[in-house]
Amino acid sequence: MEVILLGTGSPMPDAKRGGPATLVKAGATQILVDAGRAVVMRLTGAGSLPIFLSGVLITHLHSDHLTDLNDVITTHYVMSQAETPLHIYGPPRTQEVVNGILASLAPDISYRLAHHPDTLWWQPKIIVTEVTPGMTFTIGEAQISVGETNHAPVEPTVSYRIEHEGKSLVLGGDGIPCETLDAICKGADAYVQTVIREDLVSLVKNKRFLDILDYHSTVEQAAQTATRAGVKKLILTHYVPSIQPGQEEEWRALAAAHFAGEIVLGDDLTATTI
Repeated sequence: MEVILLGTGSPMPDAKRGGPATLVKAGATQILVDAGRAVVMRLTGAGSLPIFLSGVLITHLHSDHLTDLNDVITTHYVMSQAETPLHIYGPPRTQEVVNGILASLAPDISYRLAHHPDTLWWQPKIIVTEVTPGMTFTIGEAQISVGETNHAPVEPTVSYRIEHEGKSLVLGGDGIPCETLDAICKGADAYVQTVIREDLVSLVKNKRFLDILDYHSTVEQAAQTATRAGVKKLILTHYVPSIQPGQEEEWRALAAAHFAGEIVLGDDLTATTI
């Protein structure tokens, strides 16, 4: 499997980092996990497009993980040459979010139908599956397991374990360490986790910003989770605050103090193979 960090940024706009999104390539199967700001642009940079996706996995319904799901849906729709379904998996209320996106697209769809009445269907064909922890299903060549995470008060939130040809990858989404995250990560070849720098966030004396400390894993906590679970490779993403040029080894050292395996971090389009 190949893992590509499409967007490594946070809700704060960053000219160099898109919003949370990861592309997983498992043989001929391509799976998008979350759909943050600029995701379609980053997909293109990774040599992919929405029409190549076998499925989209959503970890939770925070806006920064969904900002450009509209763009994924629209681009998939306008580039398809026939009525092609886009499969989206996410926690309860994902259907509500998709319904809202489709409602916002109603004028656009009507214009396209008027212009291309013989080549476009009446609306994008989106198939939503709302998932809960413990569920398993298949996307293309990959087997998916759903785990429970702790990002309270955001509920429900889920993690995904993707398995393909004997390799396993866990995408933890946002959240803090918990037993269920340890369980789904157990023995995984790689683990992707959102991380924050508590020392840097604490310098900003703004209560709303400081509140993020109680429901996101720190770099150190992500490394500790990886160690407890026996993970081989730790992949860090969704950095808060953004990693500044030259700080990469500083972030890596914080994780390495708690995890002896390989640590991957970097800019958008950082890729690694497992």
